[in-house]
Amino acid sequence: MGNQRFLARTLVWVFLVLFVVLYPMLISIYVFLPLMIGFSGWMFVRGIDGAGLAYLLFPLVYLTNLEINLSLPLLMGLFAASVYYVTLYERVMVFKQCPVCVAVVSTVMIDLYYLGALMLYDLVMDTTSIMIGKLLWYSLVADIVLAVF
Repeated sequence: MGNQRFLARTLVWVFLVLFVVLYPMLISIYVFLPLMIGFSGWMFVRGIDGAGLAYLLFPLVYLTNLEINLSLPLLMGLFAASVYYVTLYERVMVFKQCPVCVAVVSTVMIDLYYLGALMLYDLVMDTTSIMIGKLLWYSLVADIVLAVF
């Protein structure tokens, strides 16, 4: 019984590490895959709030890997999640009785903060990092679905 539990936990950790390392590479090849910036930002905020070290490390590596693979501004996802944590997180925690509501609102707000920071970066640097279209809305909906489950 103990050996099976160890094997199951090891497989979960191996899957998580492979996902964090390989999924951003797949996004750069298959552009229809969701970015999951809001979801990983929400996991990062949960890690800051005390959920555990894995909640800090996996989003940190995922967002950095994603931004490197997609040639996005480095560490902007972590910046957006940190700004959300400092500015709105305590106000959203009023809904503690509804953890799904907190997760959905946090994911949407982190996505909006990231999009705003990206637009500001594009304006200041006079570049175009990402085109706002239906694919970006699809990514937002996928983030919300992941936050619920």
